[in-house]
Amino acid sequence: MGPVLHLAPAKLNLFLHVVGRRADGYHELQTVFRFVDHGDRLAFEPRADGVVRRVTDVPGVSHDDDLVVRAARLLRQATGTSLGADIVMDKRLPLGGGLGGGSSDAATTLMALNALWKTGLDRQALQTLGLRLGADVPVFVFGRSAWAEGVGELLQPIELPPAWYTVLIPPVAVSTAAIFGRPELTRHGDRIKLTAFSTGCGRNDLEPVVCALYPEVAEFLGWLSRFGAARMTGSGACVFCPFDNADTAERVFASRPRHWAGFVARGLDRHPLYDVVGD
Repeated sequence: MGPVLHLAPAKLNLFLHVVGRRADGYHELQTVFRFVDHGDRLAFEPRADGVVRRVTDVPGVSHDDDLVVRAARLLRQATGTSLGADIVMDKRLPLGGGLGGGSSDAATTLMALNALWKTGLDRQALQTLGLRLGADVPVFVFGRSAWAEGVGELLQPIELPPAWYTVLIPPVAVSTAAIFGRPELTRHGDRIKLTAFSTGCGRNDLEPVVCALYPEVAEFLGWLSRFGAARMTGSGACVFCPFDNADTAERVFASRPRHWAGFVARGLDRHPLYDVVGD
């Protein structure tokens, strides 16, 4: 029996407001993150020789640039462990989709290897390491549905109602950096309070920019909007619509044009590896 495959769940941004720009060039955001029960899957086999090796080929992602390799090496450096790992990846989330695939993979690597190597870092320490890899990594280590501010690293837990999501994957990859660099992007949107989100307020400020640049995203979003409050997640390209039950979500997904990719997923309140990290 081989090593256990761990789910690295996708995330959805239930809304995303750009509310300012910092002196360092990063943008101030407000968003709500929710995980879903669909994503990449990773397995880890410890090595005594300290080598970190991704044993699976991932098209479009070189070995040393892969966030899973960088995360494992960062954890080794931070803790001084002499151990290494072979990392197996079943890549199911698209690159440039706004579902947080690379960030989720990195967080799963940090949490799983912290447990496997017995390096003993607590959740906050792993979140701090994760931020060095990318702005979305800390929320996956945080491991719960979250209200987020700052660049996405200032997190507080939020209770969300059960939901199922129809998620569609337009056939384009969107560069987050390119979208945030567009001059037409709104950079001083209104800040809202948590109570306003709970009553339905919120939008994705990146959505108009992405839809103008990528007609495919606009097409997918327009079609899905016929069934409910559809929205783009992150900087795109993926779009989603929430439903109260699995049957409705599956029915909408089944009615899509047959060549359109996507999936149906249930919202998760906690990351599958939440309990392997000490607080």
